[in-house]
Amino acid sequence: MSGSIVITGGCGFLGAALAQRIVDKGVTLPDGRHLAAPQVQLWDLPNARVPVLPNVTFNAIDITDKDAVVAAMPDDIALVYHLAAVVSGQAEADYDLGMKINLGGTNTVLEAVKEIRPGVPVIGTSSLAVYGGNPQEPLSEATQIQPQNTYGVTKAMAELVMADYRRRGWVDARTLRLPTITVRPGTPNAAASSFASSIIREPLGGVPAICPVHPDMALWVASPDAAVAALWHAPSVSDDDWPAFGAVNVPGLQVQVFSMIAALRARAGDGTADLIEMKPDQKIIDIVGTWPTLFDTSLAQSLGFQGDAGFDAILDQAFLMK
Repeated sequence: MSGSIVITGGCGFLGAALAQRIVDKGVTLPDGRHLAAPQVQLWDLPNARVPVLPNVTFNAIDITDKDAVVAAMPDDIALVYHLAAVVSGQAEADYDLGMKINLGGTNTVLEAVKEIRPGVPVIGTSSLAVYGGNPQEPLSEATQIQPQNTYGVTKAMAELVMADYRRRGWVDARTLRLPTITVRPGTPNAAASSFASSIIREPLGGVPAICPVHPDMALWVASPDAAVAALWHAPSVSDDDWPAFGAVNVPGLQVQVFSMIAALRARAGDGTADLIEMKPDQKIIDIVGTWPTLFDTSLAQSLGFQGDAGFDAILDQAFLMK
């Protein structure tokens, strides 16, 4: 069947990998229709590095500009992945930008879908940063959200907007709360959790890395492959099965930083792990330290979502990136 797909933030590592999977496998919609070879548009900043893929085009667009977003939204839009966002450290440093992109951009995309083709699935990404306040673990979708930083606040607000569009029947809005993704390809970004990738990726490349948190800090993590698989699977769940509020906690792994380093040492040797310098940064600790580290993901699993088999499986992916 025909139909177009838009991926905002589409030239980031998740968007590009998701586009590749859609090219390879197509994608299934909530009503069971399978789009075998959809036209995919990647929306991103003008200077984005654009992957070259069949049936995939690029559109440089400001997602906070409603007129531009409405004009660019294809008439035959069948599915939107809304991945564009300001990351945690950047949102904490620039409040206005975090609100403009993470909340304003979400509202603009939803409004455009509502205007062009109401009821289309919009898959948005959120974060475990929406939680906070030392809730009892394991957390579930029923746990109260109490974000403790600007990034978490913007993501929580975006979740609420998504949920209201879903309640009103304007858009089939579905939010995935992703774990911290490790190991991300490329170079470090402004995310407070960027170190979770750097302490594996950089040493494997023979480059020193700094760990800004204490080694006993725990993280809730998932691999890039698991995150992409979750995004790809999300629209295939029937509307009757998807929860009314719309937010689902994606399966992840609880792992302590020292365990990550020990696993790296066991796989790559002392020389690699010794490239990691422990240098606590209170700003990073204050952000990441408010994030929960253990979830009950039985709802996600009942909907067909799967996580990584273990941290060694995540390391396997990291070795393939070398």
